[in-house]
Amino acid sequence: MSFSQGLSGLNAASKNLEVVGNNVANANTYGAKASRAEFADVYAVALNKAGTNDIGIGVSVAAVAQQFTQGNITTTDNPMDLAINGSGFFQVSDGKSVEYTRNGQFKVDKDGYIVNNQQHKLVGYSANAQGVVQPGQGGPIQLPTAGITPAATAKTSLEMNLDARSATTLPAAGPQIDFANATTYNNATSMTAYDAKGQDVALTYYFQKAGTDTWNVYVAANGTSVLDNGATPPVPKPVTTITFPANGGAPTAPVGPVVYNIPASTNAVGAATLPILGVALDLSGATQYGSAFGVTNVTQDGFAPGQLTSVSIENNGVLMARYSNGQSKPAGQIELADFRNPQALVPQGGNSWAQSFASGTPILGTPGNGNLGLLQAGALEESNVDLTAELVNMITAQRVYQANAQTIKTQDQVLQTLVNLR
Repeated sequence: MSFSQGLSGLNAASKNLEVVGNNVANANTYGAKASRAEFADVYAVALNKAGTNDIGIGVSVAAVAQQFTQGNITTTDNPMDLAINGSGFFQVSDGKSVEYTRNGQFKVDKDGYIVNNQQHKLVGYSANAQGVVQPGQGGPIQLPTAGITPAATAKTSLEMNLDARSATTLPAAGPQIDFANATTYNNATSMTAYDAKGQDVALTYYFQKAGTDTWNVYVAANGTSVLDNGATPPVPKPVTTITFPANGGAPTAPVGPVVYNIPASTNAVGAATLPILGVALDLSGATQYGSAFGVTNVTQDGFAPGQLTSVSIENNGVLMARYSNGQSKPAGQIELADFRNPQALVPQGGNSWAQSFASGTPILGTPGNGNLGLLQAGALEESNVDLTAELVNMITAQRVYQANAQTIKTQDQVLQTLVNLR
């Protein structure tokens, strides 16, 4: 007779209880994945391997398999918390090796690197000074600290309606327009442009009806016309003339943007502004219908300098830096990794895994691309442990342990009976 079946059953049930206990212990561990004990029966091998009445000699633990199912996502108040909704792993590096984790509890260290609780740095792509992400070899992501440099205005556009019912205001004699005399023009609107230093320049656009379906456009920078006749005193000249078709739709002239130069001037706070050369004015959005003058959109591409105010993370992994001047630009992008066989990853502790030969090489990409999931900032992925199921499994493992102990006890009683034969 053999005690091996009962002993192997005790060992297997004990291992199962250890797995269940580990799952229960990590029920509140973010990014943790439940494990499952998988068993295999054991048979003695006959010499000719042709036995038909073989009795097994017990059970063995074939594997402890991790279950990489999606955990619930819970929101937090920390914008640096990240959750992956879908497949994939964060990559974190200690400078020597790369590990993989689903735990998105990240922080910023004193050097601006995004790190986890083990001080491993999050891996991703950097961005250049223009905010263009540079894909390629991933590396530790470092958040910017510097402000954003100013940009001079190069393009402007106006979308508006000029009232077709307006009377002609072009003077019959003398200067064509007097900015201080509202009777010499019909309408005006303004915008703020910026020079190379980021200093503001107040631009005012004056619209003067010169005739049927014809409008002169004048531009003043800080109160001074950007184009004049060169006389003393200078007389303003229009930068362009808009010609509308008979139905008042999109202009037939000018064709394409109008380019003009903004001279140096003094702004409202007394600062001397730099000249801005080659500013393109797009008037293709203008109309001339029989309704009141109205500007529906004004755009220009310059901006003042600004300081970094915050960094947010988009669902595609882009780290968006936001500045005090209202501008924003990418500061980098998080890179995710996936595996053909994630169950073969080697647990390293600290909610991370390491690559193994059986897991295959990592498949790298950005969130949302291929089979990789999307990110959710201000959220964490909970453990996928089903506590109710684990408690039921614990009861089952306990009963199995008791049953195997009973088989050993019975074998002992039978053996005692044999020994007591006279």
